Amino acid sequence: MSNTGAPQRMFVRRMRFPYPDSLKAWWNPARPEFSHVVNAASLAMPFLEPYLIETMRKAKERIADPKLQQDVDLYIGQESTHFRQHQQFNKRLADLGYKTVPNLEATLKADYDALARTRSFTFNVAYAEGFEAMALTIGHMLVEDREFLFGGADPAVASLVLWHFVEEIEHKCVTYDVFKALDGRYAWRIYGLLYATVHIIARTRQGYRAMLIEDGLWYTLKSRLALYRLLARILLKLTPRLLRVLRPGYDPRSVRDPAWVAAWWRLHGEGRDGLGQLDTTRLSSPVPIPRTA
Repeated sequence: MSNTGAPQRMFVRRMRFPYPDSLKAWWNPARPEFSHVVNAASLAMPFLEPYLIETMRKAKERIADPKLQQDVDLYIGQESTHFRQHQQFNKRLADLGYKTVPNLEATLKADYDALARTRSFTFNVAYAEGFEAMALTIGHMLVEDREFLFGGADPAVASLVLWHFVEEIEHKCVTYDVFKALDGRYAWRIYGLLYATVHIIARTRQGYRAMLIEDGLWYTLKSRLALYRLLARILLKLTPRLLRVLRPGYDPRSVRDPAWVAAWWRLHGEGRDGLGQLDTTRLSSPVPIPRTA
């Protein structure tokens, strides 16, 4: 079962993810390859999301609709909490001694500085909407496949990733509405989607490859086959969703929200503690680890 349309209201949530002192880069020991795919994607967030925030701030100045302006403010609030949480997690990765992390971060910073400085306002808004459309498809994939991908993983890291994409699903309409209000051309929307998707995939691959090399896994047949099986699984689940985004009549409101996400929203709205430490042995529903555990 799932819900239709956008959530009635967005919330800026202050989350706490209690990473253990013993946290390893393979935070899902059964799936080190997936761990590094997520780690590599996380490295982009402190540079990508400030870029999105600045783009939406500039867009807000051109928007007349007060409701959409309010939505942009909430979007900015959510994205601000996202990149700050990822900064904390990424620091843990750097502290583990991965020499490639500073180089990857420098590359990502240069990428987004250049896009903001040299590309047109229309391009940047299209990139923002393209990224958010892609993030919506990824969020649905992660939630649908959560037990396979996050089962038995470190609770704090799994909760960080799932919280992030719960909120990506929650604010799924904002950049779409901004793009539609300020431009709306189909060709630009698709260009933004393709550019953002290729860019993020390329940098994520660069990141997980470098970290797997440092771990001595990249050149082992077992790990390479596990990675290819994982990527094939992800691609099979993402492709139909991305094809839906390519339709001229696409509107994120037509994408039904997963029941698990609605349950997460409900638990948070009820003031349930512990959503930063989900029980990864019971991911069929968003159940926090009991305090006494």
